Amino acid sequence: MADRDLQSVVDELAERLRRSVAIDDPAIRLLAASRHFGDEDALRVSSVLNRSVEPEVVDHILAQGISRWVTPGVVDVEGAMPRLCAPVRCNGMLLGYLWLIDKDGTFTDHEMAAAGEAAATAGAMLLRRLLLHERSKARQEGILRELVSGDLAVRVQAIEDLRAEQLFGDESTHFTVLAVRCPASPGPQEVAFEAAVEDGVRAVADDVALMAANRSRAWILLVQREPPGRGLVETIAERVTTRFRRLGDERARPVFGLGGTVTALGDVVTSYQQALLAARAALLLPSTGNLARWGELGPYELLLKLPAEDLLDASSVPALAALEQEDTHHVLLPTLTDFFDHGGNIQRTADSLRVHRATLYQRLKRIEQITGCSLDSGDDRLLLHLGLKLRVLAAAHRDHLGR
Repeated sequence: MADRDLQSVVDELAERLRRSVAIDDPAIRLLAASRHFGDEDALRVSSVLNRSVEPEVVDHILAQGISRWVTPGVVDVEGAMPRLCAPVRCNGMLLGYLWLIDKDGTFTDHEMAAAGEAAATAGAMLLRRLLLHERSKARQEGILRELVSGDLAVRVQAIEDLRAEQLFGDESTHFTVLAVRCPASPGPQEVAFEAAVEDGVRAVADDVALMAANRSRAWILLVQREPPGRGLVETIAERVTTRFRRLGDERARPVFGLGGTVTALGDVVTSYQQALLAARAALLLPSTGNLARWGELGPYELLLKLPAEDLLDASSVPALAALEQEDTHHVLLPTLTDFFDHGGNIQRTADSLRVHRATLYQRLKRIEQITGCSLDSGDDRLLLHLGLKLRVLAAAHRDHLGR
């Protein structure tokens, strides 16, 4: 059902009651609003301009239990005028809220009955819109999953199907995948996760963003005229995180992985694979932050391609195992890690470790003695450096599995 149909419900009720009327979705985001009749306050003006209100206000309103209401009632909002809230429902499903404002919070029986009738009409419209949206969303998700299939023929068909949907114009020639991962948890948290990702998609205003989601993983395909800027990606991640924590677990840490940008639909699978690996890096390596970008992960981009079992096996480097066993003061492994992180530069490594150069030389000589490797040998350096990176990934993987 078109937006103007919902708008007509709002406008007709407003003209009949000579009061401004608004309808929000269940998350208190504005769907339609009438003209004002001098009864607007700062909260209403902000809602109309921004299409939403501050999270603290939303929490205060929802804390009054309006999501359980089946008939209109009055809501008090700190710093704003009282409001009549008529729950917008259809077949028992909560689809939003209809609002009237009064400076004294006094509404006649006639006004409450009229608001309830308008809310019921809006509910029928919103349910039809929801069903159409869900059908379209399921269709798009199916195409997206086929677009990254391991079967080339399936991907080719998905490209044709996606173009047939006419979701974006020919000028949108940059495709980037943003993967999202969150600790799996049964029950309502799954719904919260999908709702949070949908909220992130809404941050893409000028271009197209499509999403596919399951219990604890999701990915967003950004279809744009230019590669996505860092600000846009960070805004999406922030919105998903904030929304999920409000709906689910306040301590949850969703992580994100951004794949490289490609210019052909047939290459989206590459960006998708990169995004998944980057999200894996963000999940396993907190040092990368909650948003990891492909192309900025250094050697981990190669190592993360290893299956978990191969990763754990490869991390068992005899030379490093021997070093760990002999490192009774727990300084040799950190010293070797710092040495490689600073490109083998003695002065910078000593400064980082806050030790004298002579002390560093002694430790490095001891490391060579225990490992049987020469730090002057390129092959030995490579073995030890990659071994250290593998150990970090393996330890993080074991820790993740243990949760």
